[in-house]
Amino acid sequence: MEVQFTLNGKKVSTKIAADTVLLNLLRDLGCKSVKCGCETTNCGLCTVWIDGKSRLSCSVLAASIDGHEVTTLEGVEKEAAEFGSFLAQEGAEQCGFCSPGFIMNVLAMFRELKNPSIEEIKEYLAGNLCRCTGYMGQLRAIQKYMEVRNTAVNITVKKMGGEE
Repeated sequence: MEVQFTLNGKKVSTKIAADTVLLNLLRDLGCKSVKCGCETTNCGLCTVWIDGKSRLSCSVLAASIDGHEVTTLEGVEKEAAEFGSFLAQEGAEQCGFCSPGFIMNVLAMFRELKNPSIEEIKEYLAGNLCRCTGYMGQLRAIQKYMEVRNTAVNITVKKMGGEE
């Protein structure tokens, strides 16, 4: 069967078997940031965005993305690098194996939640497992990133004559 979708802003048309999992298709298409860590939808390493919403690509049949938009870490490199610098400043970046899925969820959370509390951040990211770090450095990095990004957004809105 053939699927056509948008991957990181580019149109893709490819043949797949009916039982192909999105995780495997994305890796075959060169998106090496999408990783398999558990095969049970428990670790978050395979997180991608489908039409802007976080999804675990290991639990999605590739046939179901026909006509949809898929974004991987490769498609948000600039934002990912910016947040990655906040992780590094907090000493929360270790081996990097879980980072792509974690970063995809943090960026999605930034787009969905306005000024989330620590508890809301923890709940949003509950499905992302990290075996190298304690989560406190990651939480500090998230809070600082969101503070800086929200300030930048507010400044831009003011310059454009809008309201906060």
